[in-house]
Amino acid sequence: MVGVSIAFLITTLVVVATPGTGVVYTLSAGLARGRRASVLAATACTLGIVPHMIAAITGLAALLHASAVAFEILKYLGVAYLLYMAWATLKDREAIVVEGDPEPTSALRTITSGVLINVLNPKLTLFFFAFLPQFVPAGEPGSIPRMLLLSGVFMLATFVVFSVYGILAAGVRHHVLSRPRVLAWLRRVFAGSFAALGAKLAFTTQ
Repeated sequence: MVGVSIAFLITTLVVVATPGTGVVYTLSAGLARGRRASVLAATACTLGIVPHMIAAITGLAALLHASAVAFEILKYLGVAYLLYMAWATLKDREAIVVEGDPEPTSALRTITSGVLINVLNPKLTLFFFAFLPQFVPAGEPGSIPRMLLLSGVFMLATFVVFSVYGILAAGVRHHVLSRPRVLAWLRRVFAGSFAALGAKLAFTTQ
């Protein structure tokens, strides 16, 4: 099996490290509930990539790209969820003051929210649809296994980079928790970030 190219690895790292909804969510989880929650958030965001990867590999992304209605429906579901996350972050006064390990319900909530954030982002499907073929020459034998390999590498990079973001955020958590004004501003920053990302998604086109 042909190895993964340096160009693919560099492109993947640039894409994954660029701040987006997943990064914002993972940072928020790390500050709110510590390292374990940040790793759970990174895992959830990574799992949220799977449907898009499957859609791209099976060709459903082509249908989504061709169908303006399907794209718009998924897009606005994503916008609605990001706006909900903004509202919930702003209203939840305990979102960044939880001490100790998260309860099981909090872990489930962290995973569910992280998965939904990426599942409801139609751009990920189109990204895979446009991104993978560049590294899989047309007509090459074993193209599907190779796309699976590249997708797996992308997911691994997502998990590692997001976990690093979250763990770094968790590392300064106690310094942040002792400053109420910082907490208030962080809550506003995260809420504003989710709202801004939702607005950005709302104005994107195919």
